[in-house]
Amino acid sequence: MKIGLYGIGLDVYWPQFKGLKDRLVGYQDLIAERIGSMHPAVEVVNAGLVDTPQQARKTGVYLKKENVDAVFLFVSTYALSSTVLPVVQELKVPVIVLSIQPERAIDYDSFNKLGDRGKMTGEWLAFCQACSAPEIASVFNRSGIDYHLVVGSLDDEDTWSEIEEWLDAVRTVSVVRNTRVGLLGRYYGGMLDVYSDLTLLSSVFGCHFEILEPGGLLNGMEKATKEQILDRIVEFGERFEIDKGCSQPELERASRTSVALDTLVKENELGALAYYFEGAGDKKYEDIITSVIPGNTLLTMKGIPVAGEYEVKNVIAMKIMDTLGCGGSFSEFYTMDLVDDIVMLGHDGPGHPAIAEGKVKLVPLPVYHGKPGKGLSIQMSVKHGAVTLLSVVEKAGGKVMLLTAEGESVEGPVLNIGNTNSRYRFSVGAKEFVKQWSEQGPSHHMVIGTGHVADRIKKIAAILNVEFHKVC
Repeated sequence: MKIGLYGIGLDVYWPQFKGLKDRLVGYQDLIAERIGSMHPAVEVVNAGLVDTPQQARKTGVYLKKENVDAVFLFVSTYALSSTVLPVVQELKVPVIVLSIQPERAIDYDSFNKLGDRGKMTGEWLAFCQACSAPEIASVFNRSGIDYHLVVGSLDDEDTWSEIEEWLDAVRTVSVVRNTRVGLLGRYYGGMLDVYSDLTLLSSVFGCHFEILEPGGLLNGMEKATKEQILDRIVEFGERFEIDKGCSQPELERASRTSVALDTLVKENELGALAYYFEGAGDKKYEDIITSVIPGNTLLTMKGIPVAGEYEVKNVIAMKIMDTLGCGGSFSEFYTMDLVDDIVMLGHDGPGHPAIAEGKVKLVPLPVYHGKPGKGLSIQMSVKHGAVTLLSVVEKAGGKVMLLTAEGESVEGPVLNIGNTNSRYRFSVGAKEFVKQWSEQGPSHHMVIGTGHVADRIKKIAAILNVEFHKVC
């Protein structure tokens, strides 16, 4: 990901106040270095300090040629808005305005002891970032340009945390935009909440949907070699705690399907996958659909989230959470414990082992509830501690909303039924949480990730220009 950075200043200041420009350029270089160190995948394109409209136009062309994913605009001192507009008009990418002064406050005693009012004015101008903030906002508002304003100081870690959140948001939007989402099979019939508008989701998130035939997975199973299958069983043993009830034939069957899934993902360059089918009495396809869970879990662990029941919206949410480094496990409401005031959430199918409390268990299931057949399944709970829930919601009128809640994964008894499930506590209480969450109109699925990252998700929504709602 490329981040463009440019500063703005006023050319008439430089001959008036000796050393001011060099000082401001130094601050900008510091910002470039700090942003570049926040993530190994980030490249900062520092376009320098812009102080005339002519230079602004050239800077816009340069950053456009560099194909930056977003631009960070550093307000180094008071500057004319005519040095700002040409750049962002040229780029048409997310704009984050950094109104950041050198320190949290001027040292008034030292400042007033300078004596020379020229030097004093130069020192003040080095702290004059806030002066341009309303001018820039006014021009952007009247020009219909989306922007996001960060106000603070270089010596304030809260400022850097906010910048890092914007960086995560930009990176996540970029990753999702470049993701090919495989759609394998069909919807689980009758789940009207799950049915999705692929055109709408493509236009909002920018991702591509690749419609796949189950036959492609069948071909991969038939081509899987004995060596690949045995190697995959070894990997299962490394990644999972294999229950003694898992028979060798079932392990081999799940391994063969897992190898075929990897082939399907590689051949179609997929970054996510939503699936569901039942086989309609065809033993070959029934064999596939009843053996996918371990392989889907491995893919999810490796950054290629897989959602069952053809839950397209939710696999996008899973990709967002995984990109943020929070895992992102496919879930739904299981039950409420009104004695302990917790909500239990879980799901059959792929979990996200990276956020499991302890090692993930691979267990046999005599029946998949609501689905055909039997086979191996994943049983896990999410790590105890802070969690964030996320749902991509399709609203009436062709609108999209990111719905979130922050809570805690807590200790206590869970359901040992061969599924992922955990206990969660929310600040508003179990009954009120279920009420408030449900009234926002999401599908009955959601994604659970570790940590409290609602502020990052809010910034993602702002970049995507979609509604954001936080329940608690």
